[in-house]
Amino acid sequence: MTHRIPLAWLQLSKDKARLFTALAGVAFAVILVSMQLGFQSSMYDSAVRYHQLFQYDLVMLSPSTPFIGYPESFSRRRLYQTLAAEEVEAVTPIYLRQGQWKNPWQHNRRGLLVVGFDPNHDVLAISGVSQNLALLRLPDTALFDDASRPEFGPVAAKFPEQGEVIAEVNDRRISVAALFHLGSSFGIDGSLVTSDLNYQRIFPDRPAGFIELGLIHLADGVDPLPVQQKLQSALEHDVEMLTQQQFIERELEYWRTTTPIGYVFGFGAIMGLIVGCVIVYQILFTDVSEHRAEYATLKAMGYKNSNLSLMVLNEAAILAVLGFLPGLLITFGLYHAMAEATSLPIEMTISRGLTVLLLTLGMCGLSGLLALRKVRSTDPAEVFA
Repeated sequence: MTHRIPLAWLQLSKDKARLFTALAGVAFAVILVSMQLGFQSSMYDSAVRYHQLFQYDLVMLSPSTPFIGYPESFSRRRLYQTLAAEEVEAVTPIYLRQGQWKNPWQHNRRGLLVVGFDPNHDVLAISGVSQNLALLRLPDTALFDDASRPEFGPVAAKFPEQGEVIAEVNDRRISVAALFHLGSSFGIDGSLVTSDLNYQRIFPDRPAGFIELGLIHLADGVDPLPVQQKLQSALEHDVEMLTQQQFIERELEYWRTTTPIGYVFGFGAIMGLIVGCVIVYQILFTDVSEHRAEYATLKAMGYKNSNLSLMVLNEAAILAVLGFLPGLLITFGLYHAMAEATSLPIEMTISRGLTVLLLTLGMCGLSGLLALRKVRSTDPAEVFA
């Protein structure tokens, strides 16, 4: 084995231009696959931020709700009916709807998610929200997500200078009294948190007795699953009762299957692997063809097809590792740039890096296996005839 790896490297490094072309192709495949997987992961992670940050044991929502950014309303009475169960300790109505934010500087309008709840209940574990619940008791006051899309205006930059930012949401004057940090997603460009009373002022045509989410808090030590089944069977089927994990999976299932985004990212990753596979195959096939006489000589000396095949696979492994490293470094920079530009949670994780490395090794290994047909068909008698 110690003799095969240097020989494989000598064959690859003989033609420097061809070697760099192969490494560039592998690096390109690594970048493309890593970016597609990163985008897909950021989409899923950002889609379930509220699912993870709301404090609850069970959640109630309408079965017609596609995803949290555009929820359907249901009667608030359904939520209060759960208080009849001895396991339920408290409930919190949550109001969600897309509102039209008017940029105070450019005066353009853009939709953002408005979240309303009783500020006496600390149910949203976001830095900047829990500390400023008292401000929400003031009329026409809200908290703004400073990681929202830049189209909403320089709210985060102006706030420290002015102490507040006056804007309009649904043509109602709103004072941004504090900032919190959350970030956008593929379905939510920005967020505004306010009280249930201020929410009603922003959406005056909305029936007061309807909500979009109902947070259910159980007594300490109570298993949510039996209570979920008990409440679901007791309530009518115009509401759906879920645990936190089920709520997260429901959202992810929407983005995976209902929208084409998940398929697009997956297809992009596959195309990156195919491109890399073709490039590496061409390099290895050309290398084997040019050294056909040398392979024939080794066969005449007693080398078996398995020995020569292992040498070609070593070449594939060397290309995979050497192409993976620069591709990974470039991906780190692209991830950072994308996170800064979009406020999406995109970062390289150890598991994703290992996944891309294994895919790269598999891609180059497949190319090597295809190129091996030329080695196995080499006959010393024909070559030296």
